[in-house]
Amino acid sequence: MADQALGLVPAAILSLALAAGAVAVLRSCAGRLPLARPSDRSLHEQPVPRVGGLAIWAGFVPVALAAPSIPGLPTPTWLAAWTAVAAVSLVDDWWGVRASVRLAVHAIAGTATAAALAGPPAGEMATWLAGVAAGTLVIVWSANLFNFMDGNDGLAAVTAICGFAAYGIAAWLAAAPAELFVALAFAIVPFLAVNVPPARAFMGDVGAVPLGFLAATFGLAGCRNGTWPAWFPLLVFLPFVADASVTLLRRLVGGERVLEAHRTHYYQRLHQLGAGHRGTLVVYGVLATGSSATAVAVLSTAPSAGAWALAVWVALLATFFAGIDYHWIKTRSRP
Repeated sequence: MADQALGLVPAAILSLALAAGAVAVLRSCAGRLPLARPSDRSLHEQPVPRVGGLAIWAGFVPVALAAPSIPGLPTPTWLAAWTAVAAVSLVDDWWGVRASVRLAVHAIAGTATAAALAGPPAGEMATWLAGVAAGTLVIVWSANLFNFMDGNDGLAAVTAICGFAAYGIAAWLAAAPAELFVALAFAIVPFLAVNVPPARAFMGDVGAVPLGFLAATFGLAGCRNGTWPAWFPLLVFLPFVADASVTLLRRLVGGERVLEAHRTHYYQRLHQLGAGHRGTLVVYGVLATGSSATAVAVLSTAPSAGAWALAVWVALLATFFAGIDYHWIKTRSRP
């Protein structure tokens, strides 16, 4: 695993080319891949091959092995934890894994990563442990919320491209290594080409869960090494974080089984209200582009205004969600 300069352009081109080749291979053997079959909990109407996320990792991992490490987070550290998360996700896509087993693997990987980011215990042990616990919670929740939000054609892929591209631009502006972030953003592009409506492939758990894992891991690493403040990664992925978190809270308050599959996320309800796959992708694509672009713009021009930018976007999303709630209730109350 080398730390010598790879270069942003070579990293992007190599990652894009490898991922495109992997997409072609997966498409050629689509009949032997596991299928995501329609159900009353899904938004698609035809069986669609899953595990398309393998193409993303085929493009990203080789470049990650040659790219400079993120300061404070050596590549072997996050890659080992990521591998465990990706492996259990792939097994789940193909044969199914109990939720308790998946969560246990996520927790172990998240704890190991959070502990590495926290560094050796210094000062009060209780404070160090609290920091590791908080980091673990953020990583595990991010991994799962990405999976929860991967239910509309193209949605998770577009959000991930915007998010990791924003990480890359921010790192480049800070004169920090940006190859990992740029490579990941470009590795998703070929998959998006077969995931836009109507999707010919789904990324599956092996794509969505590890993407969420890296969104949090890389975001926390940037906070720890001073590349960006804490508000930055939250604003970058805010539409996903807000939709999944508010939905979970609403279901908890309503006494629903939070681990049970459902179709009540805001993006799912927008889809069912008539936006469909294309309309929902456009709306959430605009939100993802807007929040990530805002984060980069504020970070580069007025970083002290980050909290205000975050508050504005929270208000915008709250208004958007309230509008969906209103139309959802109105539609369901019709005789």
